[in-house]
Amino acid sequence: MTTTTTVAFIGLGHMGGPMAANLVRAGYRVLGHDLVESCLAAAEESGVERAKSATEAAAVADVVITMLPAGRHVLSLYGQEGLLEAARPGTLFVDCSTIDVADSRAAHAAAAATGHRSLDAPVSGGVVGAEAGTLTFMAGGDEAAFTAAEPLLSVMGKKAVHCGGAGAGQAAKICNNMILGVSMIAVSEAFVLAESLGLSDQALYDVASAASGQCWALTVNCPVPGPVPTSPANRDYRPGFAAPLMAKDLGLAANALRAGGIDAELGLRAAELYARFAEGAGADQDFSGIVRAIRAASPQTTETQEGTPA
Repeated sequence: MTTTTTVAFIGLGHMGGPMAANLVRAGYRVLGHDLVESCLAAAEESGVERAKSATEAAAVADVVITMLPAGRHVLSLYGQEGLLEAARPGTLFVDCSTIDVADSRAAHAAAAATGHRSLDAPVSGGVVGAEAGTLTFMAGGDEAAFTAAEPLLSVMGKKAVHCGGAGAGQAAKICNNMILGVSMIAVSEAFVLAESLGLSDQALYDVASAASGQCWALTVNCPVPGPVPTSPANRDYRPGFAAPLMAKDLGLAANALRAGGIDAELGLRAAELYARFAEGAGADQDFSGIVRAIRAASPQTTETQEGTPA
């Protein structure tokens, strides 16, 4: 299939690179830019056309997709660095970064002020989902912008949910990842407790995965080696979803909780635990690696028990 739609893709890292490659495979012309040369080179190998700058790509695009680390990067690129000014009137801007809700709403306002359409569309599914084209998009913006973006979102993912107006996608993302972060800590604590009680990892998995303890953190991203062969625990916790990214998302959730005066002890505590883990041993690990931190802090267990049947 070929299409006349031209896409500018800004941010070609672990997530953006595979997402852009999937658009190329679907017949879109994709012009890409990233500040890291190795990311640009990898994108070129998948058929993305190299642009000298983000503004050069945006100037000829029908749709501009951004996948950047934080809200300050999005707002700087949109305004100070001239991305919105470089684009033709009516260009659709789709920000797939995970950023603060207030920053997302500011980005929408900036796009509207320069005559453009916009959507915040953060993703769930990690690098594996980006590569496989099975991401879930949580979108915020008006209905027309969502409808215009749907063909591209359907190429990069398996599901796109229109969550509401500007910033609603970001709100859904941080709420979802607060659930995930808290549940991964709970699952990890349960495995460490099971080890101390002489229960094997496999036995706990067999029970909990078929009982009321069943959840994604257990059955897809199981934090101990063995029960789920495809989980990062079986690859020495090489990231699917890196701990620093979880720490970032929980930090955004914590900010929103405090701003809203929400009594959410588990969400705030999860943010603290992941911040500490990401700054230390978890800096280059999957977020499920937090089981190691829990085990290390538990005097009745040792790292040598990891994954060993009782």
